[in-house]
Amino acid sequence: MPVNNQGLRRSRITAAVVAALALPVATAAFAQQADTDATDTETTTTATSSNDKAALDRVTVVGSRIARNQIEGPAPVTVISREDIDREGFQTVGDMLQTLTQNTTASFTGDLAVTGFTPNAQVVNLRNLGPGYTLTLINGRRPAQYPQPYNRDNNVVNIRAIPSSIIERVEVLTGGASAIYGSDAVAGVVNIVTRKNFDGNFLRGTVGTTSDGGGDSVNLEYTGGRTGDRWSAVYALQYGENEPVFASQRDFLKDSRNGPKGAEFTNPALSLIAIRQSGTGVGQNAYYPGQEACDRFGYTTRTTAARGQYCGSFDQSASRSIVNKGEFWSTYGYGTFDLTDNVQLFGSATYYSSKASATGGTEFWGTSGDQFLRTSSGGASSVYYDPQFGALIQLQRVINPFEIGGLEASTTNFDESTWDVMVGATGTFGEAFDWEASLATSRYDYTANRPRLLSKAVHDYFLGPQLTTATGAPQFISGYPIYNLNLARWATPLTPEQYAGLSTRVINKGQTGSSTFNFNVAGDLFDLPAGSVGFAAVVEAARQEFDLISDPRTDQLRPRDSQTIYNLTSSGETHGKRDRYAAGVELRVPILSNLTAQLAGRYDKYDDITAVDDAITYNIGLEFRPFDKLLLRSSYATSFRAPDMQLVFAEGAASYSTILDEYSCRSGTGLGAPTPATPRTRAQCNVSGDRTLYQAQTRVAGNPLLKEEEGESFTGGFVWDIMERMDVSVDYWRIKLKDAATQLSSTYILQNEANCRLGTNPDGTPFGNSIDSAFCQNILSLVTRLPSNPGTALDNRVDGLNSAYINAALQDSSGIDATYRYRFDTENWGRFSLELGYSLSLTNKYKQFEGDELIEYRDSVLISDQRSRVRGTVSWSKGDWTTTVFGTRFGSNGNWAGADYVDTQTGAFSPRRLEPWMLYNLQVAKKFGPNLTASLTINNVLNEQYREDASYTGYPFFDYTIGADPQGRRMYFSVGYKF
Repeated sequence: MPVNNQGLRRSRITAAVVAALALPVATAAFAQQADTDATDTETTTTATSSNDKAALDRVTVVGSRIARNQIEGPAPVTVISREDIDREGFQTVGDMLQTLTQNTTASFTGDLAVTGFTPNAQVVNLRNLGPGYTLTLINGRRPAQYPQPYNRDNNVVNIRAIPSSIIERVEVLTGGASAIYGSDAVAGVVNIVTRKNFDGNFLRGTVGTTSDGGGDSVNLEYTGGRTGDRWSAVYALQYGENEPVFASQRDFLKDSRNGPKGAEFTNPALSLIAIRQSGTGVGQNAYYPGQEACDRFGYTTRTTAARGQYCGSFDQSASRSIVNKGEFWSTYGYGTFDLTDNVQLFGSATYYSSKASATGGTEFWGTSGDQFLRTSSGGASSVYYDPQFGALIQLQRVINPFEIGGLEASTTNFDESTWDVMVGATGTFGEAFDWEASLATSRYDYTANRPRLLSKAVHDYFLGPQLTTATGAPQFISGYPIYNLNLARWATPLTPEQYAGLSTRVINKGQTGSSTFNFNVAGDLFDLPAGSVGFAAVVEAARQEFDLISDPRTDQLRPRDSQTIYNLTSSGETHGKRDRYAAGVELRVPILSNLTAQLAGRYDKYDDITAVDDAITYNIGLEFRPFDKLLLRSSYATSFRAPDMQLVFAEGAASYSTILDEYSCRSGTGLGAPTPATPRTRAQCNVSGDRTLYQAQTRVAGNPLLKEEEGESFTGGFVWDIMERMDVSVDYWRIKLKDAATQLSSTYILQNEANCRLGTNPDGTPFGNSIDSAFCQNILSLVTRLPSNPGTALDNRVDGLNSAYINAALQDSSGIDATYRYRFDTENWGRFSLELGYSLSLTNKYKQFEGDELIEYRDSVLISDQRSRVRGTVSWSKGDWTTTVFGTRFGSNGNWAGADYVDTQTGAFSPRRLEPWMLYNLQVAKKFGPNLTASLTINNVLNEQYREDASYTGYPFFDYTIGADPQGRRMYFSVGYKF
């Protein structure tokens, strides 16, 4: 088997290299016919020929603080200018970054994740390690993070809050860079560079719409710049607004009968149903209110073997939004002042404010989440006994938009603002060194306001009081509470006024802050025979602050009362502060005239409550140019990631659940166990009524014992300038991440607590960690027990569990990135350019714990990430006209079933791997004189909205994490005027 794996790996590498080289070889002959002597006036940073590179001034790009006259270095860097973003049809920098071949579609955020934790944010997730493993910078500095954690637990930067009007370019470094930038630079670095030089004034207005309806938008930009004898200033204003897009405006989403099963085999939703859970007809509807009542809701009646006769909706889900309604405005300013001939002061300020809204369209109520439905022992129950039906009943009721008061009443509103201020000075000393000192501070404020049912009010409205005995005691049958469903209310739509009396608005607030002092110096130390030794050094001091306040009524441990929120658990509160200090040095050493080494090292010191004390990282890179047009390069870097502040400081959300106290079971002690102790097995204890089975509080809270995650990365490849304005690059990469934070289940915690305390595994073999090991100390810290109280059931009882994260997981992935760029002029047909990017995953291995097998997921149909991605741009310009076609290809993905699927009703087939999926943008632009330009952009020209999958039979019938664009075709018309 190892031999086969190695052979397969070689074939993938070979295929990738051949694919990267085949196109330039094939086109070289045609290129010889082009008029390469034509004057090239295009301004771009992504397609620079060898001659152009030689003429570049020394510049600093992401991945190094040493200025150089070559953009290419030992590690791959992609540079995308504002002009590139515009001509490829993207309206925001976030939309552009999603198309990077190194990025992943498997991010649980954004407009399509309307019920997720961050439905108004957009993130970058290089190499699918998670967005927290990609360091996002603005002008080389860390902005304030998004106050609402991604996927509940991870802190990220919201790139949606970066207005396009202020962007000069975007630099993307793939691979570890902690030796330059510190924590989080594991998968790579995205550095967004804002405008610092602009002369004159520029106005641009853009209007847009979608071909299928909804999503009308307007965007207004103003950019200006002035210079004086000793000063310069750049300033920008931007305003944008867009209407939402609802599922009802897309044919395949507006009615569940439009799904893969079709109208014949699709049943209405269980919108109004009382499900029998005992007696005869278990699973069937116990109460059908009649067609007249169903008509009042607009429901369709259906009779099935599983549910009996009931009525429900085909189009309730169509009221959800698939694109948020949004409005934002931003302002930006940057200025410089020459204090002396060699000292310049500079500063910048940015402010961004947005108001957005998203909606799930409907509200849901059912007994499964009713906090006021309690058993005779006080535990939560999902069913009750109803004498009217002589059975245990589980209720389920969907509240329609017309009952709520329209879509506006059901929206979640997001109110966000962020600002950033930076001041500094730069200058020179001696003849060879530049220095820069800066102080930057930023803050992000967030408020989410969402509608939610009040648990007691809606419980009382439909069920009324619990039935009582003659003495007034609550009645139970077999431990279940007894109620009479109010049939009239159940079968009658609510009025908006009634809904208002049964609901409230849940408000969550958050605030983050980031402040950084930075001093760096760079220049040439001394000369070697092959050239000057470049040098850079940096010292930093930074503070991060994080405050998240969830609505206190969502705390599951809060006493139940009239303000208890129905079926909603929050992340609790998080309050934390972290100070960090760092020093780093970097050298660029010309060993030979064609061989250069780059060395970097950094020391980071953390001052917070975590187990992170310090981190030392380093980076080694080599550049070898055997001849002028070929660069061979490689780099090795170590990296680290400090624990997310949410994972450390969160107070957490809590609930009660039944646990098996494995330590008490296997030791035979505590909880009133008889003496002498009689150890038992898990199987012997795991029976109903055993003393070791009981309810305990489980909380998902922060773990201050988390240490840093450690990474290693390697890249190796070449850049070949094949001919004038034609180049190709191929790079192999590998990233290994160990001690990654992974969440623990209560079963895992309790089993390993017993292993640590007893020193043995459940089968009696020695346990691999001693009780004083870091692993056992971490596990023991997650279990809180009551004091010893021999002879009682409270003796050493588990009082609480923290189902937190610990450092355990290992991920090892590798792949190939390739690019191809070609530009040529013709005498009669204008200028043509072609740019291609390609990424191929070779390995994707993961294991959660040390003793687990390292499993290869690269070919698994169960993961969302694609094995390959391609992006490409073809441009043509002649005279005042420019036309650009942009395309992106997402490789094959597993279907929803994870296996070849044949629908037994419709006969529809879905292969285990879905076909690749492609999107295209088109832009046509024209200059009307030297100052006026206009462009028409069509995004998703072919209106490809999702991958069809017959195995995805539930709404919305597609998996957005493998790439989807339900918004469909969009058209934008833009006019710009410079004066």
